[in-house]
Amino acid sequence: MKKDTITKELIKKIIIKDISKYILGIELDEVVFLNEEYQRIESRRADIVVKVKEEYILHLELQSSYDSKMAYRMCRYWLDIREITKLPIKQYLINFSNRNMKNYIDEFGYSFNIVNMKEIDCDTLLNTDSPDAIVLSILCDFKNYNPIDITSKILIKLKKMLKDEEFRKYFLILEEISGLRDLKKVVKEVEMRLMDITFEDYPSYEIGMEKGIQDGMKKGLQQGLQQGLQQGLQQGLQQGEVIGKIKAFYELGFDIKEISKRVNKSEKEIISIIRNK
Repeated sequence: MKKDTITKELIKKIIIKDISKYILGIELDEVVFLNEEYQRIESRRADIVVKVKEEYILHLELQSSYDSKMAYRMCRYWLDIREITKLPIKQYLINFSNRNMKNYIDEFGYSFNIVNMKEIDCDTLLNTDSPDAIVLSILCDFKNYNPIDITSKILIKLKKMLKDEEFRKYFLILEEISGLRDLKKVVKEVEMRLMDITFEDYPSYEIGMEKGIQDGMKKGLQQGLQQGLQQGLQQGLQQGEVIGKIKAFYELGFDIKEISKRVNKSEKEIISIIRNK
């Protein structure tokens, strides 16, 4: 539940305009979020409710799993919004699950729009110049493409377009929203494949390596006084490289378990090194 909340907040704050533009065909120049303004809507946890140019209310609901009662939830949201405004209401369910859901209630004569992300061609978003849209393509139909190939294309294109800090932000977004279709492991695998090519380009890697090697050299020299200077220097270099990699990985946002696997050190050792940075 916590991961779903984080994902929806990222989508809400960063890529709402591109969801509307590339998926719904709605251009949003200026939007006013109503969730924070009206507590009743917020209490029912409607995902995205915005006022568009004083013309209508746009309600987007982001759903990552099948819900047999989704139509009733959408109807309750519609009633809540109607109590607050007399503007026309456009409702869309953005369905990330692998199952279709009903978008109507016969007895009420109520219906809403539904977009099944699995039916949208990933190239529609991947071939744009918008990093938000490119990230969203991870949720679309891959056609006959391998998920690893598509994910690689996304990361490579983002890397070419963005500076390091921006790339890191969008990489984290990609990691989060990929969970909506159970692709986090694919994203991690692609990251590891591309690491040999791009890892040294990260400023955090250079900073971590430099600081780590300095720390390792100090420890190596101390050991060298007891074991022999040459041997100590060699150990210092080796230890410095390991410490550098650990700190660089940590700066890039890897968790302790992942770092432990990559450098073949225990989690306890990793934590000790990070705390002594």
